[in-house]
Amino acid sequence: MARALVVQHTAHEGLGQLLEWLPAAGLDVHPIHPYLGHRVPPSVEGDALIVLGGPMGAYDDADAPWLPATRALLSTAIDDGVPTLGICLGAQLLAVAAGGEVQRGSDGPELGLGSVNVVAADQLLTTGSMPVVQWHYDTVTRMPDGAELLASSDAYRVQAFRVGDVAWGLQFHVEATAQMVHEWAASDGADASLADAVRFADDALRSAGEEVARRFAHIVIG
Repeated sequence: MARALVVQHTAHEGLGQLLEWLPAAGLDVHPIHPYLGHRVPPSVEGDALIVLGGPMGAYDDADAPWLPATRALLSTAIDDGVPTLGICLGAQLLAVAAGGEVQRGSDGPELGLGSVNVVAADQLLTTGSMPVVQWHYDTVTRMPDGAELLASSDAYRVQAFRVGDVAWGLQFHVEATAQMVHEWAASDGADASLADAVRFADDALRSAGEEVARRFAHIVIG
């Protein structure tokens, strides 16, 4: 079975539904937890790399001292052509690792149920409106040179992008469950009803998210 190395930055932002979807599609997942002291390797130990979200910023090395190693790992994965998926913070770290920039979002945070417009279809995404879960305060303000914009929202232009042939950044959360959103809202002091909206839209979110997971696994397995 193909193996994906997963970098998880905090206990509250794990693989969520990807823990079910990816193995079902033939991609085994092996999370490491650097916030617990796990070592971030210099290159991908496996067939793919997934970098998850977290409450820290892409440059918050003092608060999360494993971030430089994670950015270096992402850069190496791009250079080596390893299929890579960055989610939320992971997407921002991917952008920075490849030479882009991330800043605090000028239009405020995007939180809870939302949608993005996929403007360019590729191996991972299909064009059209896609329901998603959002939970971010920062945004990619400059994509890496040569990166392709794949999706935007009304609030922020860069919602999905691809670097090279097989490295994707998704600003939104395809993995999130209503319980995860409830925990994020409680941690950030946000409106608890945000989780209810996600729960009510569960079928549509699952359909969209599972398709992304299936496509990513297919890219890895070939």
